[in-house]
Amino acid sequence: MATSPSAYDVIIIGAGAAGLMCAATAGYRGRRVLVLDHANKPGKKILMSGGGRCNFTHLNSTPANFLSGNPHYCISALKRYTPRDFVELVDRHGVAYEEKAPGQLFCQDSAKDILNLLLTECEWAGAEIRLKTQVQEVSEASGGYQLVTSNGMLSCESLVIACGGLSVPTMGATGFGYELAKQFGLNVLPTRAGLVPFTLQPELKQQLAPLSGISCPVDAHCHNEHFREPMLVTHRGLSGPAMLQVSSYWQPGDEVHIDLLPGQQVREALLALRKEKPQSTLAQYLNQHLPKRFARAFNELQGWHGPLQGYSNQDIGQIANTLSNWTVKPAGTEGYRTAEVTLGGVDTRQLSSRTMAVLDKPSLFFIGEVVDVTGHLGGHNFQWAWASGVAAGNVC
Repeated sequence: MATSPSAYDVIIIGAGAAGLMCAATAGYRGRRVLVLDHANKPGKKILMSGGGRCNFTHLNSTPANFLSGNPHYCISALKRYTPRDFVELVDRHGVAYEEKAPGQLFCQDSAKDILNLLLTECEWAGAEIRLKTQVQEVSEASGGYQLVTSNGMLSCESLVIACGGLSVPTMGATGFGYELAKQFGLNVLPTRAGLVPFTLQPELKQQLAPLSGISCPVDAHCHNEHFREPMLVTHRGLSGPAMLQVSSYWQPGDEVHIDLLPGQQVREALLALRKEKPQSTLAQYLNQHLPKRFARAFNELQGWHGPLQGYSNQDIGQIANTLSNWTVKPAGTEGYRTAEVTLGGVDTRQLSSRTMAVLDKPSLFFIGEVVDVTGHLGGHNFQWAWASGVAAGNVC
């Protein structure tokens, strides 16, 4: 005899940041909540984030810090659940944190503190978490949804998809959320790796190889989006916050423009130096403003030799332009393997910006990374997870 499926008010697929936040929020409303995940542990990406210290929010997070084909979509949720709201939650749990860069909050000890906070909130709210469970089939049923899982049949009134994007497949990332969206007739915008290091053409990669591990502050831009942050040379290419930020705006074939001496009037400084100390070299000038190994290698790369007195005004203008607008054409990116986020996803024009529900299916919700909302580096993506999770959790 067939057994009837276990019934819940809300089933959330995905035990990551957005899913756990949603589960606690719905649970506190008295809803019977079940969180499902195919992984053996919850919140794996939380644990690896921020170098294991979890950059859990950005105090100055605004809609301007997000990319989306529908840029106004994120405004409502972000306005209703702010970074200060999450910081209050962190304070209530006694989690020690620090502001590393302006606005960027990290755990002082470990990312485990944020995961434990979320798991504790779920426990207090009465939300159940079931791991090592594959969702094999989802279908609409009378009064809600029916799920076939590796651990039996389940049913629910409201279904929340919070299973993330394609970034870091070694953590178990899959395209399951996108497949479900398509199954229910939703448009899914093309996806690609975001916040990801660049790879370089073989010649430039070889020239920069000796500089692996060197970091220097730059102003990088692509499509008029500027980021003044450190750049890191790696054995594969270019990384560091500046490159990760720019990668979200870069498309194959694009150039990336890098100001190696941001905020400096390089042409005027070189002309003054030539006048005062005509025997000075460009290598000496670069040594004062860039890490010495980088200065030496970049000088060799450009073939700048001899004293400044041997360079004309036009030469110095070209040198200044090279330093303030070093143009690199990446070969590509490292892809989802090392990407922090997935760009694109479920088209938000089909979702309510207030509830995160599908407009013509008010009991089906998509939250977090699976939707087409992607934040800048620095805690913004976590803030979207919290805000979208709360928005759905308040109504699902």
